[in-house]
Amino acid sequence: MVRLENLSKTYRGKAEAVTALDGCTLRVSAGEFVSVQGPSGCGKTTLLLVAGGLLRPDSGRVTLDGRDPYALPAEERARMRADRIGFVFQRFHLMPYLTVLDNVLAASLARPSDGARERALALIDRVGLSPRLNHLPSELSTGERQRVALARAMLNQPRVLLADEPTGNLDPASGEAVLKHLAGFADTGGAVLLVTHDARAAEYAGRVVRMADGRLLDG
Repeated sequence: MVRLENLSKTYRGKAEAVTALDGCTLRVSAGEFVSVQGPSGCGKTTLLLVAGGLLRPDSGRVTLDGRDPYALPAEERARMRADRIGFVFQRFHLMPYLTVLDNVLAASLARPSDGARERALALIDRVGLSPRLNHLPSELSTGERQRVALARAMLNQPRVLLADEPTGNLDPASGEAVLKHLAGFADTGGAVLLVTHDARAAEYAGRVVRMADGRLLDG
């Protein structure tokens, strides 16, 4: 489902160059939950952005569901992301003036389809937020906001979920709830790639890969 082959990425500043990815190779199959764990600054977020078609690597190849997103024109690559990938970020990225329902439905703007509202309501119920349907993000706890973001990520029925430190701002109970939902997505045949420094993720992921200094050390 997700193939990362010998990826390299260097950020070049005026004073120095920083290598974020140094020959990274990783595969995540359908139905698999893989957690990449390592300290802050080791290259985890860069790995996820490259995997999601958001940041072109300097070298190496990305294949998502059999296609290389970086071989596509920008508009087609954006459609591919909307069709096949759901993103979950540490800071939620919810729109403060939209309700829970409308925040989830915002994902359908990138990929309009019949039944989006019904799917949104079902996903909101699945993450336990039906009583908060018409609440604004400011009226939610941090854990509830992340569950809204997770429902939004799944609205377009993606094949892959990419999660960047989704438990980083959460209390232990809320973090475990999010990890359980990610594991549930993998159980239904989706592929999950989670990057985190949260050791609890190992309890839910089927495979844990360690990362340090831009390199994947195992996996």
